[in-house]
Amino acid sequence: MKETRPGRIALFSDFGSDLYQGQMALVLHAMGVGIPVVSLMDDAPSFEPRYSAALLSALASRVPHGTLFLAVVDPGVGGERLPLAIRSGHHWFVGPDNGLFALVLKQSGPSEVRVVEWRPPQLSDSFHGRDLFAPIAARICSGEWHETRSLPADRLVGAEWPADLPELIYIDHFGNAFTGLRASLVDRDSRLLVAGHHVGYARTFCEVPPGTPFWYENSLGLVEVAVNQGRADTLLGLRIGDAVRPVPA
Repeated sequence: MKETRPGRIALFSDFGSDLYQGQMALVLHAMGVGIPVVSLMDDAPSFEPRYSAALLSALASRVPHGTLFLAVVDPGVGGERLPLAIRSGHHWFVGPDNGLFALVLKQSGPSEVRVVEWRPPQLSDSFHGRDLFAPIAARICSGEWHETRSLPADRLVGAEWPADLPELIYIDHFGNAFTGLRASLVDRDSRLLVAGHHVGYARTFCEVPPGTPFWYENSLGLVEVAVNQGRADTLLGLRIGDAVRPVPA
C-alpha cells in the first residue's frame, strides 16, 4: 500500500443520467477535493449490490493504483446498513455495507475496513451518496480517517458470497452480456449454456461471422456473451440474472 492518499476518485452508481451523479461530484469540488473526479459508471444494475459487486471488483483490477471508488448502489438508503470506508490493495472504497464491496475484498490484497461513525450536519434520508458518502470520500482525500471503528472483513454483508457469480450481471450499450465469471477459470474448449443456448468460445469479434453468438474474455477479464455486429440480448433473449454454466464441448 504505497499510496498514502487517493490520486483520483471514480464515481460508480446505478443513478443513470439523472441529476444525482453530478451532485456528488459538486460536493467533492465544494469540499476542496483537488484530484480528478471521473464518472466511471452510472448504470450499474439498479438495486442489485450483488451484481454490482462483481462489476466493481472487475473494474478495480483494471484501473490505476491509488483510485478511490465512491460507490453507491444503495436500495437500503436511510436504513440500518453501515457506511464504510475501505482500504483494499491499492485502492480506497466508500459506500454502503450491503454486499457492494464483498468481492473486492475477496479478490484484492490486504484490507482495512472501517465503519464511519461521523455524520454531516445535514443528512437527507434518501440521498446518502451526496450527503454522506461524498463527504466521507472528501475527508479521506484530506487525510481524515477519524471517527471510525474497525470491522472485520468477514463480517461484511456478502462475505459468504462466492468469488465468482455464474449469472449475467450487466448488459451494455451494444447488447453484450457480462457474466460474473472470471474467464481465467473457464476452459476455452467449453461451451457456455445460457438461456437455453450453447455458445462457443472465440478470442474476439472478427473471428466469427456477422450475426454469430460467442463467448469471450472481455477487457475486464470476465466471461462475456456477444454477437458479432449484433445484439446478444435480443438474439438469445438474455436478461440480467440469467444463469450461465460452462459445459464440455
